[in-house]
Amino acid sequence: MSDTPQQLLHLVIGGELTDLKGITFKDLDKVDIVGVYPNYASALVAWKAKAQSTVDNAHMRYFIVHLHRLLDPGQDAKPTT
Repeated sequence: MSDTPQQLLHLVIGGELTDLKGITFKDLDKVDIVGVYPNYASALVAWKAKAQSTVDNAHMRYFIVHLHRLLDPGQDAKPTT
């Protein structure tokens, strides 16, 4: 076994929404791809920074996408040994 910690990749993205009740971006060409992070904690730090920097625009929203769940949907259910 490797001593490398397990990577649970997370993507932070955001942009202006068309409606505050949904998650449809107003302009996909302007979606802000903040970055990919190796764990939730570091993604949360990036998300908070971007969300706080756009607090004056009510239509701006940032999201954390759990990439590890998309890449391997059963990963969360696997036992760690």
